[in-house]
Amino acid sequence: MSDLQERAQALDIADELAAHRDLFALDDTVYLDGNSLGALPRHVPARLQDVITREWGALRIRSWDESGWWTAPERIGDRIAPLVGAAAGRIVVGDSTSVNVFKAVVAASRLAGGGRDEILVDATTFPTDGYIAGSAARMTGHRLVPVAPSEVPAALGPRTAAVLLNHVDYRTGRLHDLPGLTAAVHAAGALVVWDLCHSAGALPVGLDEHGVDLAVGCTYKYLNGGPGSPAYLYVAERHQAAFDSPLPGWTSHADPFGMTHGYTPADGSVRGRVGTPDILSMLALEAALDVWEGVGVEAVRAKSLALTDFFLECVDAYVPEGRVTSVTPAAHAERGSQVSLRCEDPAEAEPVMRALVERGVIGDLRRPDVLRFGFTPLYVGFADAERAARILSEVLTA
Repeated sequence: MSDLQERAQALDIADELAAHRDLFALDDTVYLDGNSLGALPRHVPARLQDVITREWGALRIRSWDESGWWTAPERIGDRIAPLVGAAAGRIVVGDSTSVNVFKAVVAASRLAGGGRDEILVDATTFPTDGYIAGSAARMTGHRLVPVAPSEVPAALGPRTAAVLLNHVDYRTGRLHDLPGLTAAVHAAGALVVWDLCHSAGALPVGLDEHGVDLAVGCTYKYLNGGPGSPAYLYVAERHQAAFDSPLPGWTSHADPFGMTHGYTPADGSVRGRVGTPDILSMLALEAALDVWEGVGVEAVRAKSLALTDFFLECVDAYVPEGRVTSVTPAAHAERGSQVSLRCEDPAEAEPVMRALVERGVIGDLRRPDVLRFGFTPLYVGFADAERAARILSEVLTA
């Protein structure tokens, strides 16, 4: 056993989160793709079976009341809230991330003062965010201004209405300065919308603490809600009374069963709802969140940084010099919970990742040349990190 293998073993023994791995349905592969799709918590199938056979099969329509289906979007939002640093009543669950980005960007533009006609968008963002921001700009008559996150403070001005930013860059794993950028946007008189897809469940966010206006996020990555599980929308309490959704559906009406033709929005986060909740995936997500009982986000962050540090150390020790280069920041304050390695030869990236998967190391590829490895602290261990780096070296030297 090598020194790194011995260290990995000792670190796993000392890991306070190690027991949580048993809560997930995992095999002997090294699963480093939880930043795309989180692993299945073991108890979720039994919960879904009960939802299908008893709540839907036996109770049928009575379950909207008797099984709490109707209030699920707010109830589950309150369970996500502590994971992103929000108080109860500020998050509603439902729809996709893309739909919630649209709601948030348009609503932020409407909340901004008169004369503000520009929407700044992260130029390095996940493509859909840019597409949605562009559509929101066309619909509201605003001008879209793509800008790198580091250049946002210089790009802000009296015409800026809203700024859409990703907390963690999906390709590189770079963690952007949410407190500092939020303060800069507010100093310019604008509102900020944060996309938390690659940070929620992996590191502290502090939405309330840092005065974020609106935020969106998915639940199928670090929150392990399942493929296509519903996203969520955060609206700061100070904005809720004036929040004007561009998608005012019947379930966000103050009297949804009154079926009136005039729209009167409900109070609070309920305004973020649109149509009928997708109950099966919604309740699978609710069950999945049970794995967070007794877990502090700070402990998750500490393990995430230790894991990614150790993985980078193993890569440096095992992989021949010059074959891959980390594009993930070394500084902890600038790193999310993934490591992205750029292949020296772009043509190698796809066959290398394919070979890794065949040998039981599951990461993913971001074309043309980035090998991406996500570290989900609730179920990834230090032995996983060492094994992944060692097999990567073997693949590259083969």
